[in-house]
Amino acid sequence: GIRSLWRELTNFTQHSFYIHTRNKTMKLKYNPHYPSVEDLREKAKRKIPKFAFEYLDGGCNEDVNLHRNTAEIREVELLPQYLDVHTGSDMRTELFGHTYDAPFGIAPVGLQGLMWPKAPEILAKAAFEHNIPFILSTVSTSSIEKISEITEGRAWFQLYHPTENRLRDDIIKRAEAAQYPVLVILCDVPTFGYRPRDIRNGLAMPPKMSFTNMLQIMGKPEWAIKTLINGQPAFEILQPYMPKGLDLKRLGEFMDQTFSGRLNEEKIAPIRDMWKGKIVLKGVASEADTEKAIRLGIDGIIVSNHGGRQLDAGQSTIKPLITIAAKYGDKIKVMMDSGLRSGPDIARALASGAQFTFLGRSFMYGVAALGKAGGNHTISILKTQLQQVMEQICCEKVSDFPRHLVRYT
Repeated sequence: GIRSLWRELTNFTQHSFYIHTRNKTMKLKYNPHYPSVEDLREKAKRKIPKFAFEYLDGGCNEDVNLHRNTAEIREVELLPQYLDVHTGSDMRTELFGHTYDAPFGIAPVGLQGLMWPKAPEILAKAAFEHNIPFILSTVSTSSIEKISEITEGRAWFQLYHPTENRLRDDIIKRAEAAQYPVLVILCDVPTFGYRPRDIRNGLAMPPKMSFTNMLQIMGKPEWAIKTLINGQPAFEILQPYMPKGLDLKRLGEFMDQTFSGRLNEEKIAPIRDMWKGKIVLKGVASEADTEKAIRLGIDGIIVSNHGGRQLDAGQSTIKPLITIAAKYGDKIKVMMDSGLRSGPDIARALASGAQFTFLGRSFMYGVAALGKAGGNHTISILKTQLQQVMEQICCEKVSDFPRHLVRYT
């Protein structure tokens, strides 16, 4: 009857969307009830405890730069060329000797398992299946070795700089042994960001679990049950270096003593000498730091402000990207993250000079909203949106995006 027909039509919509490129046809699957990242964000907000959602969703201080990031990206305009001959659009992108199926990847996010159990494993698997890069953070909730196994050695690793050289060297050797091709050094966390939500929720250092947080957990039974089954999230990469039986207060002391986020050329140089693969500096926001990265022999930079979580009085990411890409794009790979929430946002960044892009919160919203299906779903909608933009403006390949940038003099 009508109900059966509707079910079949709904299933067809959920599982059959095709992107036709010049060289192949891609079949993408996603849930039509959540066709945008904003839909996923709203679903995630309803599905996980408030303290976990606010840890993911918030910026620092008054959230000025958090909102500025996306707002100023969306001021970028693209020029369509409807009457050009167009043979198809291809979003495949070569980066560091590997051809990815799209010009975006999954940015590193700390404490991913707090938002949803096994989140880093879910996202790493989806990234591998879609042939895009996944970056594992030092302070995520899965190990270097596990993510390498899932991605067959294709994931990237992001290093929070340890205070002790011994610890730094051991972590780097583990990443090398696990065949990570790219090491990402984080440079934009010289201090912990001042985040009022996390302070109120007990997620500052040292963390604490309040009665209010317990009530929030009881109100999200699916999250609570899955977390109980999978175990309390932990800093898996750092477990071998932690004293046994740390309580929450001593965990905060350990983190403060173990990491020194402030970098300089003297700290980066020995890492460059030690690491045989590609090195990327993440958090660059000025021409001066870009020049230093080039001088150090760094292979790429990610123009970033840590998702607006560190310096509320700073610039959005799109503004320094434009000047850095124009001046240094032929000397070093210039990438970008922070503020990107959609395929059109990715297109705007590429048109502004980025050679590749990364998104963090968007993928975490997807996993928090849809669990195991969240990674594939989010990648699929971003690919679909980006492909539509390319076809609409008559952009055949990713490197052509700057030709479609509307420039005002």
